[in-house]
Amino acid sequence: MSDTTPKTDWEIASAAVLKPIQAIADRLDIPAEAVEPYGRHKAKLGLHYVAEQLARPRDGKLILVTAINPTPAGEGKTTTTVGLGDALNRIGKRTAICLREPSLGPCFGTKGGAAGGGFAQVVPMDELNLHFTGDFHAIGIANNLLAAMVDNHIHWDNPLNIDARRVTWRRCLDMNDRALRQIVSSLGGPANGSPREDGFDITVASEVMAILCLADSLDDLERRLANIVVGQTRDRVPVRASDLKASGAMAAVLKDAIKPNLVQTLENNPVLVHGGPFANIAHGCNSVLATRLALKLSDYVVTEAGFGADLGAEKFFDIKCRKAGLFPDLAVIVATVRALKFHGGVKRSRLGRENVAAVTRGMANLERHIENIRKFGVPPIVAINHFTADSAAEQKAIVAGCAALGVQAIVCRHWAEGGAGAEDLARAVVAAIDRAEANFHTLYPDNMPLLKKIETIAFQIYRAGEVVVSKPAADRLAELEAQGFGHLPVCIAKTQYSNSTDPALYGAPTGHVLPVREVRLSAGAEFVVAICGDIMTMPGLPRRPSAETIGVVADGRIVGLS
Repeated sequence: MSDTTPKTDWEIASAAVLKPIQAIADRLDIPAEAVEPYGRHKAKLGLHYVAEQLARPRDGKLILVTAINPTPAGEGKTTTTVGLGDALNRIGKRTAICLREPSLGPCFGTKGGAAGGGFAQVVPMDELNLHFTGDFHAIGIANNLLAAMVDNHIHWDNPLNIDARRVTWRRCLDMNDRALRQIVSSLGGPANGSPREDGFDITVASEVMAILCLADSLDDLERRLANIVVGQTRDRVPVRASDLKASGAMAAVLKDAIKPNLVQTLENNPVLVHGGPFANIAHGCNSVLATRLALKLSDYVVTEAGFGADLGAEKFFDIKCRKAGLFPDLAVIVATVRALKFHGGVKRSRLGRENVAAVTRGMANLERHIENIRKFGVPPIVAINHFTADSAAEQKAIVAGCAALGVQAIVCRHWAEGGAGAEDLARAVVAAIDRAEANFHTLYPDNMPLLKKIETIAFQIYRAGEVVVSKPAADRLAELEAQGFGHLPVCIAKTQYSNSTDPALYGAPTGHVLPVREVRLSAGAEFVVAICGDIMTMPGLPRRPSAETIGVVADGRIVGLS
């Protein structure tokens, strides 16, 4: 980010000259009959057209944008993704950008919007951040329809013999609401059902969200929905959504949500924004359909994975790429002088002062992520997202530190200058892809036991010294192995702020303990979730939520988004 302009992100987005959505589709040669407009500036793409394109043999080059562990100073990963996509188009490369949809939880909570920033944004920014094309609403309805059918089945004589104490399917809401984490439902007498403990997750942590993002067709979507395990019988036999005859109605609710969404950048370049699982509590990647479609329609695809490479990139590689057969060509790791000083021990209030020594200390965090990316056989490049308070000496320290690791680092000014400010990065990315072919591979094989997979990630990516599994979690892992789920990849839910499970442990900690307190099966999404430390699948609002500054003016425009 840079502060060379007094304009806010919202002011910049509001002044943008948007092109009609068909003009954006034309950039990728998408015919009008495949474009389903949602107003003038956003659209869905028809599944018949998507299926036709996915059958084509050609694929563009896939570029992952990831980052160091996030800090209060900000890193600008989405901003860099957009800036790089704009820059690649500026230097004559046919490029599409693939992003996740924003969640209302962080939009009204702490993080704010998720459309980039400055002159590297996706527009229309207000519509993208608030409801968009209704995908999250549909996902929440499908999730809660299944929850209602579980309780309804138990209420009406329970022919499947579902054990109400072992119902694992939770309701969801696209909002931060700590009061709903753990509740008791069906109070008020027999007419309201059988009382039981229940709870809500945020929609982005729902298995339905993961399923939508990993499905490769409408048929595959319904297959995965049918395979969802909602609980167990009194004889400990898994109960699936198909047993409740729920998957057809769930798929019907999601029939439009599964279609990729098309929007544009401030520079009128195409962006596919589809799906939105968080990376700290889910798998953190946009939809397989959007990414694979973009690879068919363009020469370069720039996508992102949530938070730092310890979470987002690992899950992108080990879950999304494994399941979708994707082969990434390059990873861009976003870092800032300010964030590295924070990881180097500088307090937030003093980040504006030059401190080369702190930058050098903070390089340990960046080095950790460089090493981790290389473990997957993917070459990395570092993007130094420029702030105007950065000193030349601080930036040189990052460039020199990366050079010592055999990695190129490029200072980028896309926040203030748009795509023009990331052209050096774009040229470096193209040259790196042309120079060396990636040798992508996942971190662990399918046939490795679940606990060993957790330990592999903990030891190799987080540099933990020990994995401690609670008795209930250990029993659940053993049960899942016995039930035939041991071949699934694991999705570790932990804090994004540290390589450890302690959010205050910055830099590059080693020898720490990874405590696994709970294990959840996502049979439809086809992975197992290991919940570690104090991470919550339903966040809470901060003391002063962003919602306090959001409003609407007389002409209907949304104000206060950032």
